[in-house]
Amino acid sequence: MNKTILTASCLVLALSAPAFAGDPAEGQKKSKACVACHGADGNSASAEFPKIAGQHYDYLVKALKDYKSGARKNPIMAPTAANLSVRDIEDLAAYYSSQKGLTLKY
Repeated sequence: MNKTILTASCLVLALSAPAFAGDPAEGQKKSKACVACHGADGNSASAEFPKIAGQHYDYLVKALKDYKSGARKNPIMAPTAANLSVRDIEDLAAYYSSQKGLTLKY
């Protein structure tokens, strides 16, 4: 009985954990179009463009997929995301989520 509970718990944890399928090194190579607005490491120098460094991987994946599908509207991001494959999105998300982002001070 304990073995069944342990197995079920492990399965739940494995299925609920985010799948980090992206490759940060590949994401950095693919980030050339992102750099103009978001900065080389995702820390935009302009308040006009969001800082994406350190954002959660799954948030970046969802945002890019939503721009690509049209579920999220933005005249700059829509055409950029339209050309991304699922692998590109995962790699970019892995790269930017691994960068040092804003530090919150309390």
